[in-house]
Amino acid sequence: MHFHVPAAIADQSWRAIAIVTALALIGAVALYSVAGGSGSPWAVTHIMRFSVFLTMALVMSYIPPDTYKPLLIPAYGASLVLLLVVLAIGQIGGGARSWINLGFMQLQPSELVKLTLLAVLARFFEMLPPRATATFAGMWPPAALTLVPFGLIAIQPDLGTAMLLLLSVVFLTFLAGLPLRLYIGAGLAALVVIPLAYFYLLMPHQQRRVTIFLNPESDPLGAGYHISQSFIAIGSGGLFGKGYLQGSQSQLHYLPETHTDFIFPAFAEEWGVVGAVVVIALFWLLLRWGWQVARSATTRFEQLLAAGLTCSLFLYISINLLMVTGFAPVVGIPLPLVSYGGSAMLTVMLSLGFLMSIDRKNRRMNR
Repeated sequence: MHFHVPAAIADQSWRAIAIVTALALIGAVALYSVAGGSGSPWAVTHIMRFSVFLTMALVMSYIPPDTYKPLLIPAYGASLVLLLVVLAIGQIGGGARSWINLGFMQLQPSELVKLTLLAVLARFFEMLPPRATATFAGMWPPAALTLVPFGLIAIQPDLGTAMLLLLSVVFLTFLAGLPLRLYIGAGLAALVVIPLAYFYLLMPHQQRRVTIFLNPESDPLGAGYHISQSFIAIGSGGLFGKGYLQGSQSQLHYLPETHTDFIFPAFAEEWGVVGAVVVIALFWLLLRWGWQVARSATTRFEQLLAAGLTCSLFLYISINLLMVTGFAPVVGIPLPLVSYGGSAMLTVMLSLGFLMSIDRKNRRMNR
């Protein structure tokens, strides 16, 4: 007797679904622990959100990528309007006015604008003749489209998210074919701008975050507290960890922001190097799948969108991991799918929906 799986179910990106589900479950396990062995206030909400957003991504996967094209400019415009709304009436958190309270979740429009911007840029480069990519006509529209949201996010002030937006665009435009000399020039200009930004744009607490990561021991109870406690948590986990619900740094609340930015040290303390490697391996598999989707895509729009979304996800993962291990300043970037946070999870799952839609089309074209 042969059991026939319906084509609509069989023809799905099951590898990606399994990876993101595993990461979300790891997040729930960690959030249950840092809440002192309780499903509230984070773990249950985390799983409920993931279930809703995964359903949304699955629905998106059945919509052909071309269907989204007419919606991209309106979506980009709407995300800019949300950035203006958040500046007017948004809630302040972590020193920045970045959130809109929707009741069931705190929406962070800067997360959504990153998605709409990458999609609009992918569409722009698809419509642009290849020989025009390195001309002024190929450079000023992406610059204008990026600088508007970058400026609106920077004045919240949320420079961490603004820089991630900029870096995501750098990846996409480089892949689109902008010449290397532009990036070298921009890098040299950044060497001049960064000191000016440090002194004139950063708030005092942000300045301390930037300088303290170079030497957290200089102020272990002040600005260096976060990273010092993170070192202790990761280091004390050893090879196999202290055991589930046994992480003293998180259970005794020495490690701050354990449910968001510092979820990885809390997990590593209880599950050790082995647990940490499993998390990193799952992220690597997800990024590898995303890159394979980009390489198999049949149109320029789909190639650039898939590659841009995958690079953006890579930036979020790597910056959070560099941040909690002391190799980057603490800039308030959550660990995708593992940290608690509705907007960050929504953005990742929307990206997954786009990638699965492209993946479905790739498989059909290759049959």
